[in-house]
Amino acid sequence: MRPTSYPEDAPRGPVVAVANEFSGSDGDIVNAAIKALGIGPVVGTRTWGGVVGIDSRYRLVDGTLVTQPKYAFWLEGYEWGVENHGVDPDVEVVQAPQDYAAGRDVQLDEAIRIALAALEENPARTPPLLPSE
Repeated sequence: MRPTSYPEDAPRGPVVAVANEFSGSDGDIVNAAIKALGIGPVVGTRTWGGVVGIDSRYRLVDGTLVTQPKYAFWLEGYEWGVENHGVDPDVEVVQAPQDYAAGRDVQLDEAIRIALAALEENPARTPPLLPSE
């Protein structure tokens, strides 16, 4: 029998999130939670800022579908402020059009650099061996 972490997918090392202007809805919420809970830094650019969810599609007599805002998001430290603003990164890294055209992801590269530096400073934990009988 081999010892494992529980839950098995729990990170044993540093967590670094990558976000940009296309991170919206749950992308906003996850990055806000990572920052609020102190799980790790957010790298990239400010998220989109769209967290109010919609539901209940109604069909009008002409066939048009309409929706209504229904679900709002509140998080301690942000209050209602993620909507219409987004989440500011801890480390701002802008992906330039030239980077995109060249196939470079400078935001991911910086996040990896930060994670590796954090691993160097605080190596990932491993479960101890099971006691022998």
